[in-house]
Amino acid sequence: MSARLVLLGPPGAGKGTQAARISERLGVPAISTGDIFRANVAEQTELGKRAQRYMDAGEYVPDEVTNAMVRDRLAQTDAVVGFLLDGYPRTADQVAELDGMLADGGTRLDAVVEITADTDEVVQRMLKRAAEQGRPDDTEPVIRRRLEVYAEQTAPLARTYAERDLIVQVDGIGAVDEVTDRIMAALQPRLG
Repeated sequence: MSARLVLLGPPGAGKGTQAARISERLGVPAISTGDIFRANVAEQTELGKRAQRYMDAGEYVPDEVTNAMVRDRLAQTDAVVGFLLDGYPRTADQVAELDGMLADGGTRLDAVVEITADTDEVVQRMLKRAAEQGRPDDTEPVIRRRLEVYAEQTAPLARTYAERDLIVQVDGIGAVDEVTDRIMAALQPRLG
């Protein structure tokens, strides 16, 4: 099945978990900028060092770095039939960049899934994850700053995609299987 999707939602809403499950069900790669950034940080690449400064402060990595990375990833053969972008786009400029990437390839998005979640529950999820996975970037002040940055810069993208009739909102609170089933049911009319 061909599916070109974007997954939106605040940090800690379960996007990574759901991206893996949805991509498996649809047979398309999940492309997570967060995973790519963390891998580069762990390997101490130049990109990783640049990204680390922003990530530690709860800020977004600059667009020119992120855009180039996503463009390269979408050009790989496994993404030809589709993809699920998790963590990109996050700004209006990135939306325009993604539009250009897709136009260059003669494709378009099928849907944008917005996972919604209560802020306090998201903070608790992320603090638990930080303890379990040893993620130094997930302290409470950084988490709250990331949520503020999301509200300021990324949440408006939902309005942009709603104007294009691409947005599908799904409640991210509940058992993982329940949330996955909600997403798949919401996507069914758009993917056929």
